[in-house]
Amino acid sequence: MNAPLLLNVKDALVRYSEIPVFEGLSFNIHSGSRISLVGKNGAGKSTLMQIITGTKDLDDGERWVSPGLTIGYLEQDIKPIPGKTIASFITGKLNDIYGPEEALLHEYKVDIITEALEIDPAAKMEKLSGGQLRRVGLAQALVVEPDLLLLDEPTNHLDLEAIEWLETMLKNYSGAFVCISHDKTFLSNITNKVFWLDRGRLKVSPQGFATFEEWSEMLLEQEERELKNRKKLVTQEVEWASRGVKARRKRNQARLEKMKVMREQLKADVSAYRRATAKVSLADSKDIDTTSKIVAEFHNVYKSFHDEGRTTTILEKYSHRIRRGDRIGILGKNGSGKSTFLKLLIGELEPDQGNVKRRKELEFSYFDQKRSDLRDDWSLWKTLAPEGGDYISVMGKQRHVCGYLKDFLFDPADAHMVVGNLSGGQKNRLMLAKILAEPKSCLILDEPTNDLDMDTLDMLEEMLSRYTGTLIVVSHDRDFLDQTVTQILAFEGDGIVESHIGGYSDYLAFKAGKPAPKQKPQAAAEKTSTPEPLKQQTEKPKPAPQKLSYKLEYELEHLPAKIADLEKTRDELNTKLADADFYKKDADGFQTAVKELDRINRHLDTAENRWLELMAMKDAV
Repeated sequence: MNAPLLLNVKDALVRYSEIPVFEGLSFNIHSGSRISLVGKNGAGKSTLMQIITGTKDLDDGERWVSPGLTIGYLEQDIKPIPGKTIASFITGKLNDIYGPEEALLHEYKVDIITEALEIDPAAKMEKLSGGQLRRVGLAQALVVEPDLLLLDEPTNHLDLEAIEWLETMLKNYSGAFVCISHDKTFLSNITNKVFWLDRGRLKVSPQGFATFEEWSEMLLEQEERELKNRKKLVTQEVEWASRGVKARRKRNQARLEKMKVMREQLKADVSAYRRATAKVSLADSKDIDTTSKIVAEFHNVYKSFHDEGRTTTILEKYSHRIRRGDRIGILGKNGSGKSTFLKLLIGELEPDQGNVKRRKELEFSYFDQKRSDLRDDWSLWKTLAPEGGDYISVMGKQRHVCGYLKDFLFDPADAHMVVGNLSGGQKNRLMLAKILAEPKSCLILDEPTNDLDMDTLDMLEEMLSRYTGTLIVVSHDRDFLDQTVTQILAFEGDGIVESHIGGYSDYLAFKAGKPAPKQKPQAAAEKTSTPEPLKQQTEKPKPAPQKLSYKLEYELEHLPAKIADLEKTRDELNTKLADADFYKKDADGFQTAVKELDRINRHLDTAENRWLELMAMKDAV
């Protein structure tokens, strides 16, 4: 039996300019749905949320809502109301939904939720930080317990304990919800459906986010096969046209026109596919100075803060040595001292007692979650090249500003846009571009995953895996910590800091008092997930072929020459693109060369994999 329908949108058209954001948009939300809403920055996720709430009118189409449906919405930006306390702000929403009398029956929830989110109900709204305001907005959305709850990045500025509390609450939530988040573990744990916004279309997976990567890759591979088939058909039509046709025949004229339309549509679809599958490019990492093994050392450090007669102890008789190449993840509750630790490390704060010794020539690259290094009145160009000029140094090589911006998925045409017009995710991407151009020997990242889309998050993980310096990451993203660090510093509060070897999963296992689960190789994991009957079939030895067929022998013999030609072309294109003046002289030629290099690299990967496959077959014989 199908769950009751809460909301339906059919054939919706939404536009902000001549180009529509959505066209023919249709979807349903049923009772019990736990939906993960994913898509690249700028794909229209916030617009879809506004369509659901009804704050964004449809230019065409229909929106149906179940009678009496209540909708709660945690937005990205919460505006403080001067003079109001947190408690009055939250109970005001209860009054709006239930009315003053019935609202009194729900006021007990205010204390429960504010305690779980560690916010003071008596605090004034105008005195709260951005992170505290988001917690207040989350509390307001949760306390109403709406039939349909919309959450836009709910884990931003939450510590791990609060995230786990929110997970438990959402797992037991009686209504439906739609959630936007960069936290893969969080989404995998709470969702049973995925809405994927891809190039203006909404694609729906009937399973949760845990299977999203496999499902989305399957769809993209299917699309690639369809594009190849269409390309063959268009090629046949072009060949027909090139043989010459009698223009006076109406049917030939119609076929010619149809061929032109097919060709133009194919070009547009191929271009859209390439944009959808584009990844942030990474320059080759350079070697980091490794002359000294000790980066910094804390020795018997005391640090505390005093406010209104109350003392908060951050570090007490703390000693720790950071060595070259350490990959440290820092976690703990908000206010437990993580940012203070970083400021002591880089010298912005001094300890009350004890010493912090740093290597004299040590240099830091610092990603600040407040993005204080970005100026809203500067352009993207000036942010990357503050001294002026058209080129910046990237890993020791000169790169044109526009070419480097393109590596981070910015349109070169927007190079002179001011930073203040960027979204939060775009600002973080620009910060990464600025820092990763020439990362120093110690890289400090303070909540780098906030507001990033998942493609950029994957890029960041890949970059950090190649970084050879000392890495220190403050994050509450569990999957990100597991992928990037080998040591955890857990700030437990009251001056207690515990050190654990491994990632977040190892730390969690330690806290639970049981050994950490061993990581299985991917191949092994796939093998164990195979159903038993199938496993027995696949383990039966197959008879080896007597010899390779003539066709396979011929292919194997000629592959090395093909690979050599592809490598030669690749090297020529790399040499061409390394010319610092290339983009300035010929922007179109530069873009063409980038596309051709991508094509050559894909062909080269295919050819090399095929050669390995054939060699394995030959060895088996």
